[in-house]
Amino acid sequence: MSEQPLNPSPAGAPADDAAGPAPVAPEPAAPGPTGSTAADALPTGPAPDAASDTVSGEDAAVSPVDAAVSDEDAAARRAASFERARRLRQEPRFPGGPAADPAGSHHERRIRSFQPRRSRVTTSQQESLERLWPQWGLDIDGKRVLDLAELFDGLPVVLEIGFGMGEATAQMAADDPGTGILAVDVHTPGQGNLLGLAEKAGSTNVRVANGDAVILLREMLAPESLDGLRVYFPDPWPKARHHKRRLIQPDFLDLVAPVLKPGAIVHCATDWEPYAEQMLEVLTAHPRFENTAADGGYAPRPAFRPLTRFEGQGLDKGYVVHDLLFARV
Repeated sequence: MSEQPLNPSPAGAPADDAAGPAPVAPEPAAPGPTGSTAADALPTGPAPDAASDTVSGEDAAVSPVDAAVSDEDAAARRAASFERARRLRQEPRFPGGPAADPAGSHHERRIRSFQPRRSRVTTSQQESLERLWPQWGLDIDGKRVLDLAELFDGLPVVLEIGFGMGEATAQMAADDPGTGILAVDVHTPGQGNLLGLAEKAGSTNVRVANGDAVILLREMLAPESLDGLRVYFPDPWPKARHHKRRLIQPDFLDLVAPVLKPGAIVHCATDWEPYAEQMLEVLTAHPRFENTAADGGYAPRPAFRPLTRFEGQGLDKGYVVHDLLFARV
């Protein structure tokens, strides 16, 4: 579905007229040839020595030893810059809140269906993250198997992957307090927004997970522990060369099937027609899932999935939204 600088640059201070007399303007230089620039008027040779108007070729030459030292210094500066960037990526933006890189580097490199984004966090979102994350948030670190019964006080649990700013998730949680929602995303403002919305509605059945849903499915969920999966409006990756990044793929369904209870529903929705066709094809072909639509096609939008503001704007523009509901067999 789906992260602007936090602080604007300060405005320049006005000149202080009382600081001293105004500087004297230099004498105008003689005009150069037509088309010349300030750079053209600068001397192009080496700077003269303090005691001489010329520099000997012997002084201007760089010895092999000096060149090697210079190369080493440049390499050290580059390494230090990379290290600072790496630490910045790993530092949490909010102490006690979601980690910047929860799984660390011990997991394999692979094509991912999401692009982490760091965008502006509002004051209210930051306050929600700092105050509510210790209670309702968790990092996907791949180091433990979650006890969903303990995490959700025995409620049946549905996993939602990619909740954006969390409006639809918060509404579904408020409308169905008897179902726990484990909501996964990497978008920090959305995480804070969902926590704030859930608290405002008095919903205690939402937990926000930060990180890669693949690691969560593969390493942190017990077999047959989920009562459903929701994937609403995932990134369609429309360019052909990016189709491999789409979330709904056979390998992804192979991870999903074991952690779902028999009869659990996988519910996908998209307004991107080619992606809807791929979803239908992939889900239909998988032996562990069965289409709940009698005609083997798309399903009507169920009442429990809210019509979001952005979806409504798309419908006004003529977009068609497709829902797919498949049961785990």
